[in-house]
Amino acid sequence: MMRTIAIVAGGNSSEYPVSVLSARGVETALNGKYETYIITVRGTDWYWEDPKGRVFRIDKNDFTLVLDDQRIRFDAAFIAIHGNPGENGLLQGYFDMTGIPYTSCDAFVSALTFNKQACKLYLNEYGIPMTGGLLIRKGQQYDAPAIVNQIGLPCFVKPNASGSSFGVTKVKELADFDIAVEKAFAEGHEVLVESFMKGTEVACGVVKTRQKKIIMPVTEVVPKKEFFDYEAKYTEGLSDEITPARVPEEITSRIQELSSEIYDILGCRGIVRVDFIVTEEGPQFLEINTIPGMTPESIIPRQAAVFGISQTDLYSMVIEDLF
Repeated sequence: MMRTIAIVAGGNSSEYPVSVLSARGVETALNGKYETYIITVRGTDWYWEDPKGRVFRIDKNDFTLVLDDQRIRFDAAFIAIHGNPGENGLLQGYFDMTGIPYTSCDAFVSALTFNKQACKLYLNEYGIPMTGGLLIRKGQQYDAPAIVNQIGLPCFVKPNASGSSFGVTKVKELADFDIAVEKAFAEGHEVLVESFMKGTEVACGVVKTRQKKIIMPVTEVVPKKEFFDYEAKYTEGLSDEITPARVPEEITSRIQELSSEIYDILGCRGIVRVDFIVTEEGPQFLEINTIPGMTPESIIPRQAAVFGISQTDLYSMVIEDLF
């Protein structure tokens, strides 16, 4: 009997449009293997829209879909929401309470990894090499010259809890620091200031089930702008993503080793992507994405193709691991 899967999309952040594209990519990949419904989440409005444009709401008491003459019960949820509430643990907590299996990291790990600074502090205890940084909270008085003196210029100012490079500024002059902080605060209540590190940006996907663990080929990210921001990620022609990365074999092995280690240290589940910058000192951890992009143009599907696994098999693997 075909399983019924809710592909949960949308969300309450600036990443809404990309999440919808990811969900459609997953739906296409799973077509014919599962009965799928793209469930859109917009604030408290959770719904499915049929091919005729009719909207049917989710009963949030038990995450069932109420149609005209029937109630659809889902065997599992495939979370495709980037940002709030799909990547920060809120949706995972809801599914834990309602007893719906889901494809991502659990609520605690999702919350930890979505908070960039907390995740770095946690991984630092395990000796993971990483960039330096400090946190500014909304309403907190800060000394811009002192921060710049400590972190150095140029530096990156970014939201501490945001999934797709929204609100990120590369600050080159002290005079631009306050404007960058204000821009980052538009996306959240905490701002992370990180040291600029010259090097090659790379990403490595990892997926693990009870049967096996796949460490993907490494992708080199070459932005045609100054850095890999949201526009560079999702505008055709503004970045090159090269798989496998043009780095020495020993560096590739080290990136894959670190990605696998970080996955296990954090207790991740499902498909994740770990981002690094390769400097003269070697790979330095930047962040982990527990709900990576799943459009056909996204990094994970491209890595899977080079590895030799189809999107259908990749997504089915994490779904079947729930049962």
